[in-house]
Amino acid sequence: MTETPSGLLRRRWLDELVPDVPFEGWTQAAADAAAVRAGLTQGERALAAPNGVVDLIDGFFDDAEARARAALAEVDMGALRVPERVKTGVLAWLDALEPNREAVRRAASRGFLPWGAGPALERTWKVADLIWTAAGDLSEDYNRYSKRGLLAAVVPSIVLHWADHPAPEDLDAFIARRLATVSGIGQKAGRIVKPVLERFGKR
Repeated sequence: MTETPSGLLRRRWLDELVPDVPFEGWTQAAADAAAVRAGLTQGERALAAPNGVVDLIDGFFDDAEARARAALAEVDMGALRVPERVKTGVLAWLDALEPNREAVRRAASRGFLPWGAGPALERTWKVADLIWTAAGDLSEDYNRYSKRGLLAAVVPSIVLHWADHPAPEDLDAFIARRLATVSGIGQKAGRIVKPVLERFGKR
């Protein structure tokens, strides 16, 4: 896929910015300094990230999602049970983020602030959609939204645990526990929601 001009400019900007994020955070000052080093004009900055730092964070995570998607395309998901497929997707996404763990932590901290919560929720939903799609879920009914919503609900806790550098076996077990919890919730919710939706559908 050919990258758009705005995408190419954003990548140039991020190449300069991301190494500074662990020290400076995802701040406007850090972004401005990185733009100068990248040689971006004001017009190019507006094209690359019209919403400023929020768009740069989105671009950072979009790049990781693209790497995770490419990695998952090489996995034989058909040989795995559904819970293992989802866990594999989560781990692939975290692996894609691994080189910039502290930048992820900084982005997560912004997500807990009122002006960062909306974009953070959108990014979390995109990650959940990526993982479930790679796992083979193509449903279009309420199951699509319940699966992604439940996974999105545990992604922040998984990221925060991963950011503390747990041992691989600890991370694996932590993810498995979180997925088992939301799976149980989803099954209970499904037994309640599905009959209601079907009833209204018949009407």
